[in-house]
Amino acid sequence: MTSHRLSPLLNPRSIAYVGASTRTETFGNNAIREIQRAGFSGRVYPINPKYDTVEGLKCYRTIADLPEPVDLAVLSVASRHLEAELVKAIESGARAAMIFASGQLENDHEPPLLERMKAITRTANIPVCGGNCMGFYNYEAKVYASGYQASPKIRQGPVTFISHSGSTLSAVVDSEERLAFNLVISSGQEIATTAAEYMDYALDLPSTRVIALFLETVREPESFIAALEKANRQDVPVVALKVGRTTLSARFAVSHSGAIAGNDAAYQALFDRHGVLRVDTIDEMVATCMLFSQERRASPGGLATIHDSGGERGNLIDLASDARVPFAEIGDDTRERLARRLDYGLDPTNPLDAWGTGHDAHAIFRDCFEALLDDPESAMGAFFTDRHMDGRVNHPYGEICRAVAAGTTKPVVMVIHHHGSGSDPFDLELVRSGVPVIDGDVPALKAIRRFFDYRDHRGRAPMKPPPPPGPEVIARWRERLREATRLDEMDSLALLADFGIPTVAAHPIESEEAALAAAEKLGYPVALKTAAPGIAHKSDQGGVRLGLADAPALRTAHRELRGALGAAMLVEPMVTGGIEMALGVIADPQFGPIVMIGGGGIHIEILSDVRFALPPFDGAAALRLIDGLKLRPVLDGVRGRPRADIEGLAEAAARLSRLAAELGDVIAEIDLNPILVTPEGAIAVDALVVAAPAS
Repeated sequence: MTSHRLSPLLNPRSIAYVGASTRTETFGNNAIREIQRAGFSGRVYPINPKYDTVEGLKCYRTIADLPEPVDLAVLSVASRHLEAELVKAIESGARAAMIFASGQLENDHEPPLLERMKAITRTANIPVCGGNCMGFYNYEAKVYASGYQASPKIRQGPVTFISHSGSTLSAVVDSEERLAFNLVISSGQEIATTAAEYMDYALDLPSTRVIALFLETVREPESFIAALEKANRQDVPVVALKVGRTTLSARFAVSHSGAIAGNDAAYQALFDRHGVLRVDTIDEMVATCMLFSQERRASPGGLATIHDSGGERGNLIDLASDARVPFAEIGDDTRERLARRLDYGLDPTNPLDAWGTGHDAHAIFRDCFEALLDDPESAMGAFFTDRHMDGRVNHPYGEICRAVAAGTTKPVVMVIHHHGSGSDPFDLELVRSGVPVIDGDVPALKAIRRFFDYRDHRGRAPMKPPPPPGPEVIARWRERLREATRLDEMDSLALLADFGIPTVAAHPIESEEAALAAAEKLGYPVALKTAAPGIAHKSDQGGVRLGLADAPALRTAHRELRGALGAAMLVEPMVTGGIEMALGVIADPQFGPIVMIGGGGIHIEILSDVRFALPPFDGAAALRLIDGLKLRPVLDGVRGRPRADIEGLAEAAARLSRLAAELGDVIAEIDLNPILVTPEGAIAVDALVVAAPAS
């Protein structure tokens, strides 16, 4: 690859090991052994005033005594020595550094050591791996820069793995021979160099076919997004396991949207926008990386599977439903091919149980699996079976997979229902021939779902969000929001209307006579709401009266509300027969405004049936969000109720996303709850807009 800013760190020509040691099982000794084991062709300089040699290499007293400035200084020293040794390394011309220690000091002073090291490296403008990391392995460049010994069985290949957790990295790399890596990085505290920069480096490697991330946080959002965009341009899938699904400080939120959303909502919205394949477990991450390690991608259609057990097939069908994995709907020609080969009584369908009398079973399985893969509706094929004694893969089944894979351009995978015990070299043989072998139905199915998700993401047309209103409208509302802490309902509805979101007609009144006049103009029934300042959720304060059918009812409601909450009120027409939904916007401190769509009404925070997306987006993207809601079937009409205008709701969400994109920097929260969705359209009947605090 051409020179990259991280080349001195990840592909150095010379390395100094500060704190090198002759004591085995120490970082200072293991790191020297690892670089020697790698077959590194550059210069290696142990540094420790206690020794003349370390592992057969001349040892220097200090880094300043070296015959040349080095590319990489590996600091295998305790936290109390870190600052001084880091400064010495930089003063001696080191172009990069790696720090194993945590940087935590007892009785430290302000600013703490980590902050001081950040400032030092920022001033020097050098990349740093760590602190509190396990180092990295660049298998292509033969650079093993770690204080731990990695498995000697690791094979060079197409997977880049970047992990905030050193233990997770070790667990995957040391125990999973079915994955082959080009670059493995334990990034630790990322005091100077983040996952985004490592991703950028990996994307410059022609060998990178998939990037796996174990994330605790994103420290440089703009750089991270730029790396994701680069991955999209290069068609390199990114698989992410994001931990720490904590909630934002909901007690400070004013709107329902703010109370529901946590920082995880922002990450999910970010991942959805950029096609990041989010997984929940390490097993799912490994399985997904295995699918993307082989060169083939999913074709259009669904999953074709073959089984040697009817009972296990039934269980698999249930699990596939949970994982939202569709099965291929095979055609009549395929059914006829299957029927000609299956034993009597077996149903020629997909998923296929092909086990009959056992006579000529292997040939039947091969022919039937080929027929399934040949069907134009099959996106890929999976052979589901069990391991034999000692954890062995069924060898004939494996050969069937390999033979079928050789005769198709579609991906073929072997899935073992249960991991079992022991290991089998035939697993690796199959994987390296292009047939992934995945343990566990659930990890396999979720990996296949991600496989299809990536296909679908790549196949979508570019988004076409609604256009913004004129610049004078945006400028007027920007000024208004800078002046206000919170917009009243009238202004909130007016803001929405200016961005093309349908809203109810609201009439402000301060007397009973004005209320009656407004109702006559609108037509009964009407709704009466308090407009008292400072009340965010009117229903919670008893400030809403609905379905007022005539003047006497309106008079009674007006007198009650006036006595309880004051004279300022709104009269609005009643919108009936709709389904209560909610739209909202929150401001995430890392990624900016996020749009929420979900079920509305008084139970919104309890049910939390919501989805989030980064703005702006179009109606098609909004429809995908709506399709992900649990209450989605309700919108199609149940028990004789007509279908709601789902497209109208999607368009309103898209227009709200345009509002968020244009004014998100001056808005803290927006709440449209409820937005009623009727067969005729979607209309916001209540709105709350909270301005961002002045900077």
